Amino acid sequence: MKLLSQSKLGFGMMRLPRGEDGEIDLVRTGKMVDDFLAKGFTYFDTAYVYNGSEVAVRKALVERHPRESFTLASKLPGWLMEKKEDADRLFEETCTRLGTDYIDFYLLHNVTDEHLEMYDKFDCWSWAKQKKAEGKIRHFGFSSHGTPEMLDKVLTDHPEVEFVQLQINYFDWENEKVKAKEMYDVVAKHDLPVVIMEPVRGGSLASLPDEPAGLLKKADPDASIASWAVKFAASLPQVMTVLSGMSDEAQVADNLASLSDFKPLDAEQSKMLLDIAGILRSYPTVPCTGCKYCVDGCPMKIKIPAVISALNHQRMFGSSPVADKKYTDAVKDGGKASECIGCGACASACPQGLDIPELMKEAAAVFER
Repeated sequence: MKLLSQSKLGFGMMRLPRGEDGEIDLVRTGKMVDDFLAKGFTYFDTAYVYNGSEVAVRKALVERHPRESFTLASKLPGWLMEKKEDADRLFEETCTRLGTDYIDFYLLHNVTDEHLEMYDKFDCWSWAKQKKAEGKIRHFGFSSHGTPEMLDKVLTDHPEVEFVQLQINYFDWENEKVKAKEMYDVVAKHDLPVVIMEPVRGGSLASLPDEPAGLLKKADPDASIASWAVKFAASLPQVMTVLSGMSDEAQVADNLASLSDFKPLDAEQSKMLLDIAGILRSYPTVPCTGCKYCVDGCPMKIKIPAVISALNHQRMFGSSPVADKKYTDAVKDGGKASECIGCGACASACPQGLDIPELMKEAAAVFER
């Protein structure tokens, strides 16, 4: 396997700082970019569908630093294509937004069983090979939240793929839904480099309940909770780059400290993190299946499964901005948990027999404080 980049840390440009007007703060972003480059890291990841990100990358990075001093990654959103020619249109729009005539690492965005059909229908594989031949793409790969079986078939059918981007973190390593280890093993079997996304699971692994947090602090009092997750990902031998979606200067500083002069975790440290994942999974969560039978009859229009999902996140990982955001998203187009009137229509419709009014009281106490 030939590693395509020696930048072990990648700057994920999806969660950039925004001002009160909702626009990306280019001054702060520029400073974060400068600090990142100053430490010798070069990989910047964005995508067509990240709101405002590609333009921000042009203004904060491309227009301010020599093109040869960094590498750019972006992605083709197949679900926005209606005809084969749309690949060219979307790619050229990305290049215009970024202010570049080539992209170092270009990916088909989220190849899953559902999206694979679109990428095959419009033969995006041959299109990417042509773009490589033209020098418009330096390296070609794809990101995936799919299944190990699908991933193996795609890599077998398409030897032109040079790298794969996967969701990997110590919590999802043995997660039956994500199957991060199985996905990683498939790519390793094909001897391809892995780019890791969600190493801190969207920020969930940056703050933990007292018991697991205490184990990490005992192991290294000076290391941040988040740094352990980043180091776990970076320690996997097939990994080329670990992407971290950084939204403020403190996160940049912590990640730079974590992976500058990086030494992989040893077997005992990795086992500790997998044991912590087991502790987190052992916390009592609500066995909601997301069937939504409870939603239609709710007179207050509360999106009950989404509220319960936020509550489960809080139960498992503790109070955090991630849990708060999940709740905010759950209630922005519906009723708040505190607006539950306790009519019981939801509970009578729930196949799991959950006491939903009581759960709404708990959610209100946690999130509406």
